[in-house]
Amino acid sequence: MQSKRAGIRIINDVVLSDDWYSLKKYTFDIQRRNGAWQRQTREVYDRGNGATILLYNRDRKTIILTRQFRFPVFMNGHDGYLIETAAGLLDNMAPEKRIKAEVEEETGFKVSSVLKVFEAYMSPGSVTEKLYFYIAEYGAGDKQSAGGGLEEEGEDIEVLELPLDAALAAVESGLIVDGKTIMLLYHVALKAIL
Repeated sequence: MQSKRAGIRIINDVVLSDDWYSLKKYTFDIQRRNGAWQRQTREVYDRGNGATILLYNRDRKTIILTRQFRFPVFMNGHDGYLIETAAGLLDNMAPEKRIKAEVEEETGFKVSSVLKVFEAYMSPGSVTEKLYFYIAEYGAGDKQSAGGGLEEEGEDIEVLELPLDAALAAVESGLIVDGKTIMLLYHVALKAIL
């Protein structure tokens, strides 16, 4: 399936916020499939790209997840404490190098080998972020610290070890509602990795 790239002409951009990350309002012209040009405006939030990882133990059929408070989710009616895969922004690092550091900070597990499984844009209608998705096998000997994230970054992360079946049931029940986590859990289940 080939992608037909549309013509785009950016007319202007206005910075709406440049506090934590950048939020801009763009005015642009896009060429429609029939050849006509249409003017549109969109707000675009640029927070950089990120990476996420699901740790699994093949023998025990378990996975490692985290639980932490997410304020935007709280503002949308959730209690704010999401169960997630370890993840973080790249901060100008290569995705594989960054995810190895992030998983150790958040979970306390040090993994030497990770497998990239795919890349995805998680909210392409308004956010530029692309996520790099990884999986890695862990064992008891890989636990180097308690994890929990970095206090100076406001992190207070609980590390969870669950059977894969329990995590999949938590998706079905609505306990796990984080998109990246659901994608990686279903990937591991679909590929029969555990």
